[in-house]
Amino acid sequence: MPLKAFRGPKVWLWRWRRNPLKRRADTMEAWVLLGAWLLTLLAGVLAGLAAARSVEDGLARERVQWHPVVAHVMDKAPGSADSRSGSAGSKSGSSDSSESSGSSNGERVWARVGWTVADGSAHTGQARVPAGSKVGTPVTVWTDPQGHLVTRPATVSEAHLRSALIGGLVGLSAAAVPFVAGLVARGRLERRRMDRWDAEWARLGPQWGRMTG
Repeated sequence: MPLKAFRGPKVWLWRWRRNPLKRRADTMEAWVLLGAWLLTLLAGVLAGLAAARSVEDGLARERVQWHPVVAHVMDKAPGSADSRSGSAGSKSGSSDSSESSGSSNGERVWARVGWTVADGSAHTGQARVPAGSKVGTPVTVWTDPQGHLVTRPATVSEAHLRSALIGGLVGLSAAAVPFVAGLVARGRLERRRMDRWDAEWARLGPQWGRMTG
């Protein structure tokens, strides 16, 4: 007969109540579950807060250290001047920078641009500029302290949202570790308890059957 047939209504916190039928394995399972829930909560909250703080601090440093500079188109940009856009972006390797300018349908293309940083050194890179831009057309790009092209830094509101999302994901990931470990430990204790019950039933069942026969 399935074990579930012998189970009554679910009683909350039964492992913490005094009961002459409660075994040592039940008490151990209670402590395992309590420890797993506490570790899940602490790991999730602490890891999530730490990740969110780290992301927000990093984005704050970017807002302080990254600056817009005026670059100039070095080669005529592909396309027609009639499709000049109101903004331009840039890249160096895999980086992008956002810009501002003004035009009609917003079409942008990649073109080589050059700029000079505070120490007087010249730099070049690829930027998204209005289509048809002529040589010497000014565009605004963002650079880091080393003069490398970067993306436009996140605003304060964007930083809050990004840090909250990343913190939540990190927190859930960290919480999953003790949660799963607790489930595994509980499953092993449950199987051990079932094995003991089966062994005791195999030993006492026949005697109980003779007594009631």
